[in-house]
Amino acid sequence: MHRLDTMHELKQRLIGALLAILAAVVPARPASAGPCSFESQGEGHVAAIIDGKSFRLTDGREIVLAGIAPPADAENGNRSAALAAILAGQDVILRGQDDAPDRYGRQSAFVFLTPGEILVQELLLSQGGALASADVAERDCAGLFAGAEAEARQGKKGLWAEPTAIKNAEIADDILTGIGRFVVVEGRVLSVRQAGATTYLNFGRNWTRGFTVTISRRALPAIEAAGIALKSLENRRVRVRGWVEARGGPRIEVLRPGQIEVLGGN
Repeated sequence: MHRLDTMHELKQRLIGALLAILAAVVPARPASAGPCSFESQGEGHVAAIIDGKSFRLTDGREIVLAGIAPPADAENGNRSAALAAILAGQDVILRGQDDAPDRYGRQSAFVFLTPGEILVQELLLSQGGALASADVAERDCAGLFAGAEAEARQGKKGLWAEPTAIKNAEIADDILTGIGRFVVVEGRVLSVRQAGATTYLNFGRNWTRGFTVTISRRALPAIEAAGIALKSLENRRVRVRGWVEARGGPRIEVLRPGQIEVLGGN
């Protein structure tokens, strides 16, 4: 029993030391005064880590981290480890615009460690433990997530240390291994075509087998409002993120402007 108590104390000390380091890397700030400053959805104590972006509180609620996606190529244990290092056994504050559960009964939230209200999503992204999912509507919050991910990408931290972290748009078979997962793809747009209510960004010469991005007519106003003229993307290098599906070749449907990033050096 004494040995178990000692191991528990050592674990708690290690977690405390890690949080102190993280707090130094990402300075604490009141959530009400910074990005992602949404309404409080309550507080809780973390009882268990479920996967790379969700966890369970002691009151039974299952929480999914809003605005991020776990890396597609990592094993589930590796995805969970990054989140566990930050959240295991911690007290948290939940914030968000809506506390209604999703179809799986999970509550989506922006999660802050206490004390200090350190944003968990920002920590994960800055360490390369997750991808920004580009589905955060609030501009400052979305910008915070994009900046944290860019910091990790440039420093080759976490998932960005792997050469497969960004898929090559020219290698369709490689992208197809990520069917049903959230991935990041980079490449040159060879052509932009419209058929009915859908605009297609084609990255391969064989349209039916190469990588393609689709944009529905209903998504166009938001994309154009963000300053992205789709026709101007021809022959330009872009970075696209989203869920991979197979329609002959691999496809990603773009629903929001944040899913497309025009790269420099075109």
